[in-house]
Amino acid sequence: MKRLLTALSLAASAPISLAAPPVQAPVQLTVDAARVTGPMTPIWAWFGYDEPNYTTAPNGKKLLSDIAALSPVPVYVRAHNLMTSGDGSYALKWGSTGMYSEDKDGKPVYNWTIVDQIFDTYVERKMKPLAQIGFMPEALSQRPQPYQHRWKPGTPYQEIMTGWATPPKDYDKWAELIYQWVTHCVARYGRQEVESWYWEVWNEPDGHYLIAPDTKLEYFKMYDYAADAVKRALPTARMGGPHTAGAGRFMDDFLQHALHGTNFATGKTGSPLDFVAFHAKGSPRVAGGVVQMGMGIHFKRLDQGFALVEKYPELKGVPVIIGESDPEGCAACGMQTNPENAYRNGTLYASYTAASIAREYELAARRGVNLVGAVNWSFEFEDQPWFAGFRDLATNGVNKPVLNVFRMFGMMRGERVAVGGDQAYDAAAIMAGGVRGARTDINALASKDRHSIAVMVWNYHDDDLLDAGSPVELRIAGIPAAQVQLRHYRIDNDNSNSYSAWQRMGSPASPSAAQVAELQKASELAQLGAASTLPTPGGKATVRMQLPRQAVSLVVLEY
Repeated sequence: MKRLLTALSLAASAPISLAAPPVQAPVQLTVDAARVTGPMTPIWAWFGYDEPNYTTAPNGKKLLSDIAALSPVPVYVRAHNLMTSGDGSYALKWGSTGMYSEDKDGKPVYNWTIVDQIFDTYVERKMKPLAQIGFMPEALSQRPQPYQHRWKPGTPYQEIMTGWATPPKDYDKWAELIYQWVTHCVARYGRQEVESWYWEVWNEPDGHYLIAPDTKLEYFKMYDYAADAVKRALPTARMGGPHTAGAGRFMDDFLQHALHGTNFATGKTGSPLDFVAFHAKGSPRVAGGVVQMGMGIHFKRLDQGFALVEKYPELKGVPVIIGESDPEGCAACGMQTNPENAYRNGTLYASYTAASIAREYELAARRGVNLVGAVNWSFEFEDQPWFAGFRDLATNGVNKPVLNVFRMFGMMRGERVAVGGDQAYDAAAIMAGGVRGARTDINALASKDRHSIAVMVWNYHDDDLLDAGSPVELRIAGIPAAQVQLRHYRIDNDNSNSYSAWQRMGSPASPSAAQVAELQKASELAQLGAASTLPTPGGKATVRMQLPRQAVSLVVLEY
């Protein structure tokens, strides 16, 4: 069955289902648990969003609790608008804390109430801020009016660039604000806690987010003043950037400036650079009536950023953070206005996330960079219809299938181990041609610690099409036990999937309390069958499964 997907029908339809494929030989995947390939760094435990005031909304607090619970390590959270003027009301691509104003004589007035509520919500859950120094308070804006934008999906993106998007009109006052904020955080949360955070300046200064005659030099000046203020308040604070939209000339020039340029604030050579951050996105489209992802484009942009870090010997070993790493760019653009975003509700977002995070390890290793985090720019949106196709982890308090991929990652610890397969594509192959046509990416990521081996297996394709998939034979060697307890978790159209459960209900616009409870149950990570004991003669085991297209499995062997 095949349907032409228009912007309207995309908003209500499931992925297209294909006829069952002919009987085929199993896809072979191998795992060698005795062959370590690198640490299982929790690069996935990083999340971000534009609207900081969603943090303290009931659904926001619930989602943050769910995110914190899935991870054995602290989760880092990055939010825009932490310094923006306003009363703390939320709107799409907007938020505020009102931390800075001035009295009638132009003297600074600091108010930490709202930003404290946001950071308290993180710290209470043992989360940590990737604290963004931005955006510009109204009293310091070079062009304050209009200040708050009224952007809605479907209107030009540039309309959000209002008075918050300028450099400071008084660098000394701006630097003092930053110094006072960091000093306040140390007093409130303790030096040791704040030392574990990361501090950054602005967002995508090479894109729309900074309005200045010479954006590049103005950003360098902003960074220098901010870094100096942060380090004066807490010399051991971690400061970095530039969080550019892409890894081009702007980022390269910033690295040159931070390493060798004249500091605008101090006059000395260089500026503190404790980590490097940049963004990388894919580019989906609707092709032939089907949503088609742009994973190859995403990987090319990742590799460009890693290559720039590799270029500078001084950055060897310096932590690298992908400040936003997503299938595309606008989290607040739903599928009614952007039909290419219809992938976000179902299993394609889940399989894309599994396959792309796994390749981020590979891409970083190829360039020899120290990748510590890859921010998934998605959270939740208040006051929106159910499953409206925003890039979010939950809708109206119910988690979407993609969140279960992060639950799976949370069960993968220790060291990464070697994986092979006969239908697996490495990152270079995907950069060259995506996963298109007859290609199917059936691959795995595996890890081990002292008492378990975990193998994540996905069946990914760029096209948002579903079928019965392929039989998979997973052969695991190097198991240090005579027998193991086997658990198998699954995300597919029938498991760990609140979206398909909602569709089976008839896609109600206002689910009843009983339906919401059913959706909550469907949103949990599902285990296929009961745990079983599996003999492992010679330290080997074979696990067989039928893996549908766009499905993700996690096989856990405990001993």
